Amino acid sequence: MSKHDQGTDLDLIIIGAGIAGINAAYRYQESSPGKRSYAVLEARESIGGTWDLFRYPGIRSDSDIFTFAFQWNPWPRKEALADGHDIKQYLIDSATKTGIIKHIRLGHKVTSIDWQSEASRWKVTTSSPGSAKEPATTLYSRFIYLATGYYDYDEPLQTTIPGIGDFQGDVIHPQFWPADYDYTGKNVVVIGSGATAVTIVPSMTDRAAHVTMLQRSPTYIFPLPSRGALSSAIFAALPWALAYWLHRVGWILQTIFMIAACRAWPRLSRRYIRYENARLLPAGVPWDPHFNPRYKPWEQRLCASKDGDIFAALRSGKASVVTDTISAVGKNSISLASGETLYPDTIVTATGLKLLFAGGMRVTVDGTDKDYAKSFLWKGTMLQDVPNLFFTIGFENAAWTLGCDCAALLAVRVIKDMDRQKARVAVPRLDAASAGSMTPKPLFSLSATYLQKVNEELPKAGTGVWGPRTNYLVDLWKTQYGDVETCLEMR
Repeated sequence: MSKHDQGTDLDLIIIGAGIAGINAAYRYQESSPGKRSYAVLEARESIGGTWDLFRYPGIRSDSDIFTFAFQWNPWPRKEALADGHDIKQYLIDSATKTGIIKHIRLGHKVTSIDWQSEASRWKVTTSSPGSAKEPATTLYSRFIYLATGYYDYDEPLQTTIPGIGDFQGDVIHPQFWPADYDYTGKNVVVIGSGATAVTIVPSMTDRAAHVTMLQRSPTYIFPLPSRGALSSAIFAALPWALAYWLHRVGWILQTIFMIAACRAWPRLSRRYIRYENARLLPAGVPWDPHFNPRYKPWEQRLCASKDGDIFAALRSGKASVVTDTISAVGKNSISLASGETLYPDTIVTATGLKLLFAGGMRVTVDGTDKDYAKSFLWKGTMLQDVPNLFFTIGFENAAWTLGCDCAALLAVRVIKDMDRQKARVAVPRLDAASAGSMTPKPLFSLSATYLQKVNEELPKAGTGVWGPRTNYLVDLWKTQYGDVETCLEMR
């Protein structure tokens, strides 16, 4: 421990041992090998974050794995869309091979963090979930890095489904999928139309008698091959490292182009998506209304269908899609506004996630609570008027890991600048010109219901160094070479 950190236990505490936390740990320990002390605190009894929590059938990444995986540890296989259990093992392997695993403390739920100005340090209070006998523990750290994700692990998004409490069958939310749940021979209704529903429906047709996706309104679904012909040819013809790099760059550019095309030519993009859907749909399932959203492409994220599996499930007759509004759920039925009735044994409520800033922990500065919703994020990474605190927020239009990496690289850069200036504190401050005139913007611009509901509770974006993340390549350049002095006070 260096002299200027006397009175602290650690230089850095990272909260969360999922993708963001492991990536931040790697970037931090690589910035000054052996010279910095840090710990990763994880509330759960295993690392992995999202990929440890979610256990529903078919759980996988909705982003391509070449950009979703760490830049510093390439994904070891060739498929584009990876399964959840494989991603979790990849995270364990990544943490183990880099020595990060030795710094992870499981069963440490952070309940509060308080910045102590007099000592220039964070006081971190933790508890052990599920153990009333375990006393709270306290650690002190120079820096905090929040890798807590952006949704509530303990409570899903609450959606009103009339009569759902009267249903006598099984009601399951994907976030809390029961271990070893046997749905063999059951009629299943999956309520929802987002990425989770699109994944679950084809994955349950292996044993269920029938699976119905019941949606109030559809979303855009696009089939993606797990391994296309061009991809296979590149891996066959080139050395692994070069082939992997080409895939990573290719997916980054492809995503940027696709989003730009959707926004520039929405009608043409809709027609192309319709063409791709129509050629895979069975004759009895029309594109309109079941796959014809009311919004333009990329006003919400497109859902990826691995090898077109949801369309294959519909063609097999083991799955169906119903676009309608629920009138009421009865003891063994779901009555719809159209007059149709469904008779499920199991209802899966794939109705979205409840977003939550900082994992719900209390954040205070000298004992005074910080109101996240009234604060701006500096370069998408530091909270206005809060010293030595870094926060991970990903892109809404690219793989989550890319945003994590930009945040971690920026945190390391700020810390190195502080070392050069012999500064103990770095705190973002609105300048006089912006303080009264900058118009708050939501961090997320997409129109998904769960994002709209939480934007009022999250920190805000503005303009200039307070602007939101919008484009990975631009953001990466700004992170590594852009201005890190404007509105950042060091002392």
